[in-house]
Amino acid sequence: MAEAALGVSTGAVARRLGVSPTTVRSWEQRYGIGPAVREGGRHRRWMPGDIAMLEEMCRLTSSGIPPAEAARAAAAVRGEPDTDQSAPGRAVEVPARPVRRARQPGSGNGLPLGAVRQECRGLARAAVRLDGPAMDALLRQAVDAHGLVTAWDEVMVPTLHAVGRKWESTEDRYVEVEHLLSWHVSTVLRRAAVTGIPADGPPVVLACLPGEQHTLPLEALAAGLAERGLPTRMFGAAVPAEALRAAVARSGPAAVVLWSQARSTADGVLARQVAATAFGLKGARTAPLVVLAGPGWSPRTLTAGMVRPHGLREALEVISARCPQPAEAGSAN
Repeated sequence: MAEAALGVSTGAVARRLGVSPTTVRSWEQRYGIGPAVREGGRHRRWMPGDIAMLEEMCRLTSSGIPPAEAARAAAAVRGEPDTDQSAPGRAVEVPARPVRRARQPGSGNGLPLGAVRQECRGLARAAVRLDGPAMDALLRQAVDAHGLVTAWDEVMVPTLHAVGRKWESTEDRYVEVEHLLSWHVSTVLRRAAVTGIPADGPPVVLACLPGEQHTLPLEALAAGLAERGLPTRMFGAAVPAEALRAAVARSGPAAVVLWSQARSTADGVLARQVAATAFGLKGARTAPLVVLAGPGWSPRTLTAGMVRPHGLREALEVISARCPQPAEAGSAN
C-alpha cells in the first residue's frame, strides 16, 4: 500500500483523526510525538505507526487524561522513547508502562459506526473530543465534496445515530457529545438553507407537529430545497395546530412538510385539515401537497393530496416536481 510506504501528510492525518492540523503540530511541538519520517525541511510524513500513536493520543485525551500523560502513553504505542517536558528538546527514556493499545486506524473513538465513510469517522472523533471547530470544518468539507444529500445520508446521520446508540446502551452517556454535534450539524444546514433562496414563488412550509422536537431532518430538507433554488418557510419544532393552519392559509404554499419522529406525534386529523386548506382566487383555488415526513407516520394516514417519501432524496424529488422552478416563478411576474 502506498500509504504504508510513503506515509501521509499532516493535513490528511488531521482529517482522519477529526482534529485540526494545528492540533497535530502542537502535539509534536509540546509533547514530542512527531512523525518518524520527514521529507527535508518542514514536510512531515506520517507512517502507520505514527497514526496509531496519534489515534491513542486522541482516545486518551477524549477520555479526560491530561495531554502530557496521554502523550507519554501514546509514544509507547509506537515503541519509541518519550520526551521529558521538564527539559524541553531533550529526549529521555522512561520506564515502560502498560497501556491500552490504540484502536485500529479508522475507528470512531468507541462509537458503534460500522461500515461508513472515512469522513464519518473523523467527525465522530471530533465529536467525542468536543472539538467544535473541527466538527464545523469537517461538516462543511463533506457538503462541499459530496453535496448536501450524500453528506446528510452518509456522514451526518450515521454519526448522529452512533452517538445516540452510545449513550442509550452504555453508562458513557455522551449526552454532551450529541448536543454539540447536533448544534454543529444544524449550523451547517442552516447556513446552506439561507443561501440563494428566491424571493418569489409559492414556498414550501416545513413544520414539526405539536409535541415534536426533532428538527434536524427538516433543516436538512430546507437546505436541500434551497440548493435547488426553492423558497421555504421553516417553522421548526412543536408548531401548535392552530398556528400551523394559520401559516398555511396565509402563505399559500405549494407543499407542506409535516415531520413526525414517533407515532405519538403523528396527527392524521391535522394532516387532513392542512391538505384541505384552499387558497387563491375564487374559481381557481388550490390546496398544498402534504408531505408526511418521518418514521412516525403510518401508511394508513395517506389520503388524496398526501405523499409519504422515504428519505431526503425522495422528498426533494417529490417536492421539486410539485413546485414551480425558480425560472418559471420569475417569468410569471
